[in-house]
Amino acid sequence: MPKKKYRTTREYLDIAAKIVTGQRQYDYGDAAKIVTGQRQYDYGDKYQNHKNISELWSSYLGKKVSAHDVAICMLLVKVARLKNRKTEDCYIDMAGYAAIAGEIHEQEDDADSPFSTAE
Repeated sequence: MPKKKYRTTREYLDIAAKIVTGQRQYDYGDAAKIVTGQRQYDYGDKYQNHKNISELWSSYLGKKVSAHDVAICMLLVKVARLKNRKTEDCYIDMAGYAAIAGEIHEQEDDADSPFSTAE
């Protein structure tokens, strides 16, 4: 059986941009630069970083938290901040975390995934 090809964060950002703008090509610029550039250099692989966070949160909370859960919760932090002040940074980061969550979803085992892949 051939190895499954996973989508990258950039591909998820591109898909989202196409849906929002209706364009075939879109420059997703800042969000892609953030999640694949300096932050990846500073913090390492996105999946492994979110997995490390999930293990710490799981231990602290006494409840299993997946890497996908971490990405969604980080996105929700940005949503909460919008209640105080709407900044471009929050929207860019939300797009980045949504794309990371999609990428992580494809990398996690189906048993760990909160989404059903059944048609």
